[in-house]
Amino acid sequence: MQTNMIQNRLLSWYRKNKRLLPFRDRTEPYIIWLVEIMLQQTQVETVIPYFNKWIHQFPTLQNVAEAQLSELLKLWEGLGYYARCRNFHQAAIIIQRDHNGKIPEDWVTFRSLPGVGNYTAAAVLSIAYKLPYVVIDGNVKRVMARILGRKKLSPRNMVMINNTLNNWIDKENPGDFNQAMMELGALLCKPKRPNCTVCPLQPNCRAAAAGYPERYPRKIKKVIRPHYITVGGLIWRKNRFYVQKRNVSSMLGGLWEFPGGKVRTNESLKTALKERIKEEFGITPIIQKKIGSVEHAYSHFSITFHGYHCKENGKYLESKTEHQWITPREINMFAFPTANHKLFNLITEQGWNV
Repeated sequence: MQTNMIQNRLLSWYRKNKRLLPFRDRTEPYIIWLVEIMLQQTQVETVIPYFNKWIHQFPTLQNVAEAQLSELLKLWEGLGYYARCRNFHQAAIIIQRDHNGKIPEDWVTFRSLPGVGNYTAAAVLSIAYKLPYVVIDGNVKRVMARILGRKKLSPRNMVMINNTLNNWIDKENPGDFNQAMMELGALLCKPKRPNCTVCPLQPNCRAAAAGYPERYPRKIKKVIRPHYITVGGLIWRKNRFYVQKRNVSSMLGGLWEFPGGKVRTNESLKTALKERIKEEFGITPIIQKKIGSVEHAYSHFSITFHGYHCKENGKYLESKTEHQWITPREINMFAFPTANHKLFNLITEQGWNV
């Protein structure tokens, strides 16, 4: 009886209060999968414009499979965590090739696709195919830790959370149940100042009963991210500058960049730039003038990125990697990391005349 009451309260609240989103109430497996991939470690507000542009250009999974990776990365540009995009493209190709274009309904097959973890598999299979798999994201962990009165998200407590959700999940509407739990954490059961007074599960919540819901679960101390000083050079040849594509298997793989690298201890910026370019290409560039510097944070580290205008020093730059010599007007034809775009913005303010 209690399980039915929890389901009814939760689903009734969800249907009245869920946010109106462009992908809400869509049940096509492709749409659900795309959204879940985009939402990984990314805010809903950030994802919406990317989702709208993507669906306009690639309305079906077959469109994705037939597209060039460079096209997809350009649309993904700025969303971050680019491995998500590369894996989605590879998975789309596999589905067209091995599954006649149909997204698999069984857990093992779908879970085996590139970039598909337990969370993504549970979300897609429950929402699109109404299979009773529970979805446990950061919001759901917080909601359940409070309901069960668990201060630590230990393996033992995670098993308890998973078992409780498997008992509670609505077998007829597992997708709505999962979305309701996630929405509850996003709208009411927030990390700070949770709105317990209107929460549909407040009568069942041990943290609310204790009077200190913010203490559940206990916060994990953040690890201090390392910070690096990096330097890059726009190497000019007449009115064009050199860019190269990053190895697909590397961080930011498939995106374009200009040469450079980390500044080592006791190394000046100019010396570092000359040495990094010499190490890669065998030439020492002539540094003309500094562009400036920008700050950028990645998930596990941050950088200060210094940029310089350069030119070849009597010897042509030759590269073994995929590269182009482009004009400033052609920047929008390529997908660059956000740090590079920040530097481009500085140059636009200064003027592109070197």
